[in-house]
Amino acid sequence: MGKASQTSSRSTPRERMRPKSRTSALAISGLDAEVEVRRHPSARRLTLRVSQTRRSVIVTVPTRCRIDEANLFVHRNLAWVRERLGKLPHLVPLADGSVLPLRGVPHTVMFSRRDSGPVVVVRVTGDQAVIDVRGRAEHCSRRLRDWLREEAMRDLDERVSFHAKQLGLSPRRLSLRDQTSRWGSCSSRGVLSFSWRLILAPPFVLDYVAAHEVAHLEEMNHGPRFWALVRQTFPEMDPARLWLRQYGLQLYRYDAIPAERPSAPAA
Repeated sequence: MGKASQTSSRSTPRERMRPKSRTSALAISGLDAEVEVRRHPSARRLTLRVSQTRRSVIVTVPTRCRIDEANLFVHRNLAWVRERLGKLPHLVPLADGSVLPLRGVPHTVMFSRRDSGPVVVVRVTGDQAVIDVRGRAEHCSRRLRDWLREEAMRDLDERVSFHAKQLGLSPRRLSLRDQTSRWGSCSSRGVLSFSWRLILAPPFVLDYVAAHEVAHLEEMNHGPRFWALVRQTFPEMDPARLWLRQYGLQLYRYDAIPAERPSAPAA
C-alpha cells in the first residue's frame, strides 16, 4: 500500500517532463473523504494512498483501467483506507478558542466583538500568548486567515530580499498559495511562490525555504551547485530541512474553513 503524501520544496526538471495524469473523482458510500482517481500513462497496476496534506484518498490506475475497477479496488481495501484516515490528526479550525502556532509559538485564538482598533492584535497575558481577532464572529475566521497571509508575506518578503542580495539575484515577484505538494516554488520567469502556512513554523524554517527558492533563480535544479548556493546564504539549512521532514505535515492541520476538507477521526 501507499503512504501519506510527503511535501517537497520543488520538483526537478526530470519530474516536470514525466507524463501527466488525468484525474477524476470517485464517490464511495460511507467514506467521509474525497477519493481521487488518477489515470497515469506509466502506471502498470492500481495503487492506493492517503494524502495527509489534502486529507483525501488517491487511487492511481493505468490509463485504460475502467472506473468500476478503481471503485472495486477501493472497496476491497476500505478497512485500510479507514485506518489511515483515522490516524490523521484532527483539523484545527481557525476559530475562537483554537490553539495554533504563530512563528512556532502556540497562541490561543480569541474572537472579540470590538469594532474599534486593529483587526488582529497579538498579546501576551501571563504565560499565555493570544491572537485577538476583532469584529463580527462570522467574519473572524476569514480575517484571521487573511492576517496570517499578510504576516507570511511580510516575513517572506524580508527574507527573500536578504537572500537575493546575498547571492546577487533578483526575483520578479512573490506570491502566496495554499500548496499541498511543496513549500515553495520558483518559475522560469523568476516568480517565487510560497505556502502561507510557513508563518506557522519557526522563523528559521521560513528563512530556509526563502533561501531555497532564491537559489533556484540561479540553479533550476537540486544539484551540488544549487545546494552550495543555499548553504552560502543560509548555513543553518540542515536543521530547517530536518524540521520540515519531521513536523512539516502538522502545519496542514490548521484551516480557516473546515468544510473545504473532509474531517477525520482522531489518531
